[in-house]
Amino acid sequence: MSKHRFRDIKQGKTPHTTKSTPKSKKHKVPYANNKQKAKAALTDSFMLLMPIMYIVFYLVMGSREEFAEDKLIGWLYILLPFIIVQTLFMYFGNGQTPGYRAYDIRVVDSKTFQKAPLFSLIFRNLAMLLSLLTVIGWLMMFFRKDKKGLHDLLSQTAVIYSPRPRQTVNSQKSE
Repeated sequence: MSKHRFRDIKQGKTPHTTKSTPKSKKHKVPYANNKQKAKAALTDSFMLLMPIMYIVFYLVMGSREEFAEDKLIGWLYILLPFIIVQTLFMYFGNGQTPGYRAYDIRVVDSKTFQKAPLFSLIFRNLAMLLSLLTVIGWLMMFFRKDKKGLHDLLSQTAVIYSPRPRQTVNSQKSE
């Protein structure tokens, strides 16, 4: 083997014989962080869950005392409509609930990063209850790089940061 001068190698005159090759850049997925997801969940609980709770407490069950007498049925009356409403928002709202839209995050299929199928969204929202009931399923998102919880892993979905273009006052047309 002959020695090559550094200048020749740098200018590309001789083939580079070392094993170091430039690494290919992987497309980095902008996963939503836990702070954004917590804020979105809190917003959704006030915008979606609280009205359902009010309707169940006072219109369906009659009062909070009657709700307290039969909590299992009461929570079933609350959680089933909540899961349905949340799933419908995610399916027809491009993977976003009102809280997710406020913080520019959305639920997508974890393989294609496109709109998640309806069955995956239904399964994700049902598995979210399992994830919240088992502390391990909820804590997983704090230790994983992709911030996925148990419900995201089971349903093969991901929550990503997807900012929408902001309109400025000057770009809006006035009539």
